[in-house]
Amino acid sequence: MRRGEALALMQEWTQGESLRKHGLGVSFCCEAYGRMEASRMGLAGAEADALADKYTCAGLLHDFDYERHPTPEEHPFVGVAYLREHGWPEEVLRAILAHADYSGIKPDTHLERTLFACDELAGFLTACALVKPTKSIHDVEAKGVVKKMKDKGFARAVKREDMTLGAELLGLPLEEHVGNCLRAMQARAGELGLSGI
Repeated sequence: MRRGEALALMQEWTQGESLRKHGLGVSFCCEAYGRMEASRMGLAGAEADALADKYTCAGLLHDFDYERHPTPEEHPFVGVAYLREHGWPEEVLRAILAHADYSGIKPDTHLERTLFACDELAGFLTACALVKPTKSIHDVEAKGVVKKMKDKGFARAVKREDMTLGAELLGLPLEEHVGNCLRAMQARAGELGLSGI
C-alpha cells in the first residue's frame, strides 16, 4: 500500500491548498471506481485493497508536479520521470500520462479511463459546492451538476467535453458517473473542506 507515500509526495511537491484538495478529490473518486472494479473482478480483502490503492495513488499523483512544472512541455512528464526513478508501477504512470490529452497516451485501461474521467469532474463538483450558500458538497445533486455543465460561464476552465468523454470511456451515463464521484467526495467532505460553513 503506497497511498501514504503518494499523499506525502503530493504534499511535498504541491504547496497550494486548492491543488492539494483537487488531488484528494480526484483520488477519492478514483478509489471509489477502483473498489467497484475490484468487486466486478471478484477481488476481496488484500487484493481489492491493492487495486483500490493503485487508483488512489494515480489520483493523488496525477498533478503532483504541476506547481513546479506547469507547462505542457513538462507536466506530467517531469513527475512521471521522477516516479519511474522511484519505482512506482508502470500502470500508475501510464494513467498519469493518459490524463493529459496532449501526452500521446490514450486512456485504454480501466485505471487510465477512470483517472481521465474523474479529473475534470472532481474540480467541477468542487466548484458546484463552493457556489452553494452552505459551501457544502452535501447540498450538490447529480442532476443539478449535469444542468450546471450547460452553463458555459460557470467554472469556465473545466473542460465539459472531458467530463462527457470520461463517462463514455467508463461506459456510464453522465448522471451516473457524476453521482458516483459526488458520493465519493461527499463521504470525505471534511478532508476536502467541503462539509459546509
